[in-house]
Amino acid sequence: MLPLAYQTPAALLLVLGGALACFAGYRLFRIVLAIYGFILGAMLASSTMGASNTLGMVAAAIVGGLVGALVLVFAYFIGIALVGAGLGALVAHVTWPYFGAGDPPALLVIVLAVAGAIGAMFLQRYVIVVATAFGGAWTLIIGALSMTAARAPTPARTADVWILYPLSAGAAQPWVPLAWIVLGLLGTVVQLGITARKT
Repeated sequence: MLPLAYQTPAALLLVLGGALACFAGYRLFRIVLAIYGFILGAMLASSTMGASNTLGMVAAAIVGGLVGALVLVFAYFIGIALVGAGLGALVAHVTWPYFGAGDPPALLVIVLAVAGAIGAMFLQRYVIVVATAFGGAWTLIIGALSMTAARAPTPARTADVWILYPLSAGAAQPWVPLAWIVLGLLGTVVQLGITARKT
């Protein structure tokens, strides 16, 4: 949550950070982690302030952003393992209905999560490339939508604050998921072919 006057600059930073992550995420992974940590920390910290407290929202966003950036940069390997574990658990939940009814057994979820974490550590280059390409594509789209919303005429507001809803854009615009997939695949190809190539 930020004062409404900060919507366009914040959206521009989302577009630039998303483009950086999408097309050069592997090469600049620690910087990308810092950017996403800053965004997440700023979102969480600024939401604890009242809508009428402009200085408090901005200060909380800056402090929370810095803390979030430090946490994600230092959680580098943990983050990669968590992505792999999450992918393993997702595979268990998606494939289990083909073999049985209800939820998958806890042991199967644990085994696949551990296998996913180990696989992600061995294939971390590819995990980072795909995760940053698709994460960056989504951030770029959210930023672009926020910039266009800032320019559009709006009805009377009850509060002059801008709240970032990073997961709600797909429902409002039916073209967003397709654009996200295309942009994410393009970012993956660019990273594997150019920016993530071993030197």
